[in-house]
Amino acid sequence: MHGHGYTQPVKQPPPTAWLVFLRVLFVAISIFSIGLLAWTMLLRLAIVTRKSLDWGLLVAALVADFLALVLVGTESGDEVHTVGGWTGMALLLGTLVASIAYYLAADIRHFHQLRYGGYAPQPGPTPGYGFPQPASPSPYTATTVPQTPQTPQKPQPPQPPLPTTPPPPQRPAPARIDQVRAELDELSDYLRRQDGNHEGGR
Repeated sequence: MHGHGYTQPVKQPPPTAWLVFLRVLFVAISIFSIGLLAWTMLLRLAIVTRKSLDWGLLVAALVADFLALVLVGTESGDEVHTVGGWTGMALLLGTLVASIAYYLAADIRHFHQLRYGGYAPQPGPTPGYGFPQPASPSPYTATTVPQTPQTPQKPQPPQPPLPTTPPPPQRPAPARIDQVRAELDELSDYLRRQDGNHEGGR
């Protein structure tokens, strides 16, 4: 009854000062050997990165150095005079310059990716059988509501109250006016008749 194993910790790259020291050391070895040991930079790079491209470039550098030595070795004297000798020297120096440029660029890029997360993060250890499991959020118990950022409101100065005007008097409808007029006419006729009866009774 064994639980799940723990994941391997991510290997941290060496300190930057050590990496700079190694880069300077291998470049210096290559320059002071006039390119004869330029392959040592590519060997270190291939061991560190473990890429097939770097192994292939190491083999190409070894072949170029061997061919350059053969061409320079065909010279009869101590100085280079023939086309073969000049070709060998150009091949030796060209391999040196190309190896230095590629070594520095690839080595810096490799350790930069290793240090600053060029790879996917490793998942944490999974609890084994019998250990409490973390509660997973249920889609029915939690809802996510998008939050809109609140912008601060500027305080508004108080507005003076607007003067209220009384509503205009409503005019009665024309039918109502006619009805009132007719009632007033009837009332005045009635009052005349009453005045006439009072005067006749005297």
